[in-house]
Amino acid sequence: MAREDNRRGRERDETPEFQDRLVAINRVSKTVKGGKRFGFAALVVVGDQKGRVGYGKGKAKEVPEAIRKATEQAKRQMIRVPLREGRTLHHDVNGRHGAGKVVMRTAPQGTGIIAGGPMRAVFEMLGVLDVVAKSIGSQNPYNMIRATMDGLGKEASPRSVAQRRGKKVSEILPKEEA
Repeated sequence: MAREDNRRGRERDETPEFQDRLVAINRVSKTVKGGKRFGFAALVVVGDQKGRVGYGKGKAKEVPEAIRKATEQAKRQMIRVPLREGRTLHHDVNGRHGAGKVVMRTAPQGTGIIAGGPMRAVFEMLGVLDVVAKSIGSQNPYNMIRATMDGLGKEASPRSVAQRRGKKVSEILPKEEA
């Protein structure tokens, strides 16, 4: 019994601790015979700041319950994104969802996160330190986050590209002129 508890405790220690960021909260009302009924919709981004990120939305009658539902959904929908040197993207990438379009570019060390609103939350939870991003089109936070996640899903590391093409990483990367 004690051995089983120890194993459970060890598993709990191994699971990475996720951080979450509330991006948007929306109050909606429904008019009924007795007056108005209010509901809340929450949009949350969750990440481990080491290359994993996810987003979720939750709806409920109270704000904390909506946030809890959104956080649970975000943890289930996490994706892994390869990062160069653990701080930026490997290559420039575009993402789109509906009318929301985003452009994400790699950046030299010390640039910081240059991105607006919901995109900034995604990059902070992902663990990106240097990136330049621009949203074009829709300013809707839901579409901006979906477009950002679409772009991050297209991100590929040189190692994965080399493996897919059956080459060495040195053959894939551009030659540096001395």
